[in-house]
This record gives sequence, C-alpha cells and structure tokens, in this order.
Amino acid sequence: MITGQPLEKCHIAVEGAIGVGKTTVAQKLADKLAISTMMESVDDNPFVELFYQNPSRHALAVQLSFLFSRLKQWQGIHQQELFSQGLVSDYLFAKDRLFASVNLTDEEFILYDQVARLVSVDIPKPDLVIYLQSDHDIIMERIRNRNRSMERGLTPDYLKKVMAGYDNFFFHYQETPLLIVQTDHLNFAENDEDMDALINRIRNMRSGTEFWADYS
Repeated sequence: MITGQPLEKCHIAVEGAIGVGKTTVAQKLADKLAISTMMESVDDNPFVELFYQNPSRHALAVQLSFLFSRLKQWQGIHQQELFSQGLVSDYLFAKDRLFASVNLTDEEFILYDQVARLVSVDIPKPDLVIYLQSDHDIIMERIRNRNRSMERGLTPDYLKKVMAGYDNFFFHYQETPLLIVQTDHLNFAENDEDMDALINRIRNMRSGTEFWADYS
C-alpha cells in the first residue's frame, strides 16, 4: 500500500463534485474495511437552500457556516483518536477553500481566507484522497433524481463551475497520495464487484497521483 500501512489503519478522504457519489463510496468503502466514517453534514447548514436561491447574497454566510461546522467535526474526531484507527470521510477539509474560491467575491475571499488560516492550522492530512469524476449530465441527472429540496435551485452552469474548480484543485494537488477515479461506468451503490475493484486498485497504488477508469 502506498502509505506503508494497512488500509484498515488509514484515513481515506473521498472527494468530488456535488452529486458524484462521495457519500455512497465513502460508506461502502468503510463497510468493506470495517472502519469508521466521518460524513459531511450538509443538511444542517441553514444557508444552503438560501444560497442556491440567491448566491451573491448568501455565499459568505454559507461558506463560513461550512468552515466552522467542518472544523468542529474534525476536532471531535481528533479527540476520539479515530485518525489512528482507520477512517473514511466523504470530504477533504481543504476543499472548503475550493468552494470559497468559486463562490465568493475577491473581497469576501480575503476575509474568508484570513479566518480559515487561523482556525485550520492543526487539521491532519489524510493518508489518501480519492477524487471521483463523472460527466456533467450524469451528475445533473443524479441530482434531479434524488430531489433534495435544498438542491432544487442548483443550476447546470453552477455545477460546471464547481466541477471546473475541482479539476483545477486536484490538477495541482500534491499534499497526499491521490487516486482519480472516473465513475461513469462504475456503480458503487449496487455492484459490490466495483467496490472490490476499487479497493484492489488502491492497494496496488505505487505513485503519488494515479488514475483509474473501468470501461469493461
């Protein structure tokens, strides 16, 4: 394994754009490895639905709300020492800055960045990041099908901006080992063989950044 320790002892962060299947993959992966999970609590953010209705007005509020919510969650996990026992999360703490760069004005981003740098100095890095990619239309269809009230204002153009932000972020990402997974021909929710194949691919990683796509 690329980290030099068993997967069952690693912290693995699963990332990707809205609707790509992060939570499903994170939960299935944790179940397979019999380790704990840390899931992002989007539903508890009171500004998300307001943001999709009026992004320019509520962008800073939703961003700071997510920042402090994630910080509190990570501090709780750290106190429980779960990072040393094996953990799968459905987000990477550093991605908070990614959304800030997409959503905030230059002036708002400067303020956000000052706050974020002060509060996130002790956040541990994961042993591995899995970045899930998918076609824009496929993700948009998944979002429509799950029909969450808070996401009904999400537009195709905004999703494209978020996806471009993710691609740019991970194109330059070198903080940890990274596996980029193209998911259009994979069904982690219903096919155990796909999850087994992903775990096997992770176990055989040899470089800092690798790409995997299964077209069979």
